[in-house]
Amino acid sequence: MTKLSVIIITFNEERNIGRCLQSVKEIADEIIVVDSFSTDETQNICEQFGAKFISEKWRGYSAQKNFANSLASNNWILSIDADEAISEELKNSIKKWKSQGAPQFARFNRLTNYCGQWIKHCGWYPDTKLRIFHKNQAQWSGEVHEKLKFNEPQQIAFLKGDLLHFSYYSIDEHVAQTNKFSSLAAQQLFISGRHIPFIKALLNPPTIFLRKYIINGGFLDGYYGYVICRLAALQTFLKYFKAWQMQKERKKENKS
Repeated sequence: MTKLSVIIITFNEERNIGRCLQSVKEIADEIIVVDSFSTDETQNICEQFGAKFISEKWRGYSAQKNFANSLASNNWILSIDADEAISEELKNSIKKWKSQGAPQFARFNRLTNYCGQWIKHCGWYPDTKLRIFHKNQAQWSGEVHEKLKFNEPQQIAFLKGDLLHFSYYSIDEHVAQTNKFSSLAAQQLFISGRHIPFIKALLNPPTIFLRKYIINGGFLDGYYGYVICRLAALQTFLKYFKAWQMQKERKKENKS
């Protein structure tokens, strides 16, 4: 039987973390939570579930997850966010995966709940995630949408069932996150040194909206599908506009 460490990073996740921990307790041989000094009930809830709770200042998404992975007692890790939960079907698939003699890296679909509605389109589903891996053979990289990088090519199994993602409880939350993520993406784009023409801020957002709303079937998700696609376009606009502004400011500084 393969032993599995469940790794979670948190900050003020009292409304989500209990659901997450409840969903993984049957498949976890240990649960490690690395928290960025929450001021709510996150720690108390984690300790009620028997999780190892470590307070650590924020390092960035990938660095924080890699630090958390280094604390695992077991070689195999399930990385899950506090606002996610394992469905019953996926839980059974992971139990079967654990019982196998030679486990592989594993991926599965993620289904997102947006303001109380499950989103099946907009390019949000199936949102396949690779979340089970050997801690010595992979590490997280990137700061906006972090991804696993492998030390060498790996065989990857696909497990049945959904990772349930409880994303935004209100549109206001989504707008705030859109602003935050666009700033992070703009900073990365600016640091890359690529030329950022203003025209990208004008042309790319409509393309994003049309692809998500028409091609990816966002219109089938009704009102919230429209909102999601509009905000995706807005995030693209803000990313390029903010990066263009940074580029413009640097040119001014170089001239002065």
